[in-house]
Amino acid sequence: MTPSFTVQTTPRFDREARSLRKRQPDFTKQLAVAIDPLRHDPYNRSRTHTIKKLEAVPPGEGQYRLRLRRFRFRYDIEENTVTLRYCGLRREDTYR
Repeated sequence: MTPSFTVQTTPRFDREARSLRKRQPDFTKQLAVAIDPLRHDPYNRSRTHTIKKLEAVPPGEGQYRLRLRRFRFRYDIEENTVTLRYCGLRREDTYR
């Protein structure tokens, strides 16, 4: 059995989340969905989640990315703690 991880947020994440909650009604539900894999498998060893380790990103800037629908969550892992650092929205015109 893998150990459980605790999930915490940074003040920047809290500000971004507050802004997204106002504009995107489904953000709160997606955040709740994101918390579960971060508690049990943040390294994505089971390969069942859309988690990617980002290259050339130093610790403290969100080395991992979790993708859920249009939302992106970046986080770092230190021992048994997952720190959510960024949440954002991928817009429809991102690559245009």
